[in-house]
Amino acid sequence: MTAIRILLAWLALTISASTLASQTAEAEIEYLLHYVEESGCLFIRNDGEHDSPSAASHLRLKYSRGKRYVNSAEQFIDRLASESSWTGKAYQVSCEEKTEPAGDWLHRALAQHRDPAA
Repeated sequence: MTAIRILLAWLALTISASTLASQTAEAEIEYLLHYVEESGCLFIRNDGEHDSPSAASHLRLKYSRGKRYVNSAEQFIDRLASESSWTGKAYQVSCEEKTEPAGDWLHRALAQHRDPAA
């Protein structure tokens, strides 16, 4: 009987940890989408220029369709928000007269979100 209780407790903790990780990932991804939307930066996707609200809308669409491939904010960036799924061409962000890969820009935003003191 004790083994069953231990197993049930372990199972409950595992499910709780998994749910918490999923909620954390979802909150971080939503933060990144809002960050993109409010950035005022120019996003370059497949040689076309898009304002930040349009870029956020595009990433939301990609996330809604590709959610099953994403278990963390890092996977969201690497699998959905860094390059075109059609052409494989990297997305770029042009902000404050600096252009860089969108993946680098988003990873930095995530790191600052997680540790504002860094």
